[in-house]
Amino acid sequence: MRVMVMMKGTEAIEQGVQPSQALMTEMMAFNEELVAAGIMISGEGLQPSSRGKRVVFAGRDKPLVYDGPFAETKELIAGFWIWEVKDMDEAMSWAVRIPDTDKLHGEVEVRPVVTFEDFDNMTPELAAQEQSLRERTGG
Repeated sequence: MRVMVMMKGTEAIEQGVQPSQALMTEMMAFNEELVAAGIMISGEGLQPSSRGKRVVFAGRDKPLVYDGPFAETKELIAGFWIWEVKDMDEAMSWAVRIPDTDKLHGEVEVRPVVTFEDFDNMTPELAAQEQSLRERTGG
């Protein structure tokens, strides 16, 4: 089972507060454990929303584009991991171990990644195209 682990934003992160060297050291050690256990597929931190943009479709003919920063800090993603785990219990056993030395983190959300098997209307042609895309992108 593949999951996305999303580190939610906080006011401090949105203001550009940098993690301490201690937190960076602990996070690197945690990521090393994830890699050694064969769990971590990828992971990245994200810049504050002031450096981003948002595209809003909302049923319009032409999407609207907004510049950051965005108001609802607790709804923003500050970083993420993609993990391959046996089940949600295993994902949670790792998620509760995420280092938070600086108390910068507010919340982590863990959600299963959708696979093409999850769709009832996936034709064999679309399934083959999906597989080809995954093979070409390493996913």
